[in-house]
Amino acid sequence: MNKYEFAVIVSSKLEDEDRAKTIDKVKEYVTRFGGTVTEVEEWGKKKLAYEIQKMSEAYYYFVKFESAPDVPAQIEDKLRIQENILRFLCVSLDEQ
Repeated sequence: MNKYEFAVIVSSKLEDEDRAKTIDKVKEYVTRFGGTVTEVEEWGKKKLAYEIQKMSEAYYYFVKFESAPDVPAQIEDKLRIQENILRFLCVSLDEQ
């Protein structure tokens, strides 16, 4: 199992409950494709470097998980169609 981290930027227009549902959906995708979520960090509302969909602020989340090498691509396919997610990035975490 490899270790990965998804950086997810969620719309600032959402209420707390809807943001939680959006991140729960990301965690659900990880488990659905055979991965295991190890940690979820919420960095809160931050100013964006440039406007995305006419928004200058958004909520940042970091979801760490372990999975097979093909799982991140499958999750990315599902995240692309999520309206509440403005941007996302998956990186592989090196063993230290």
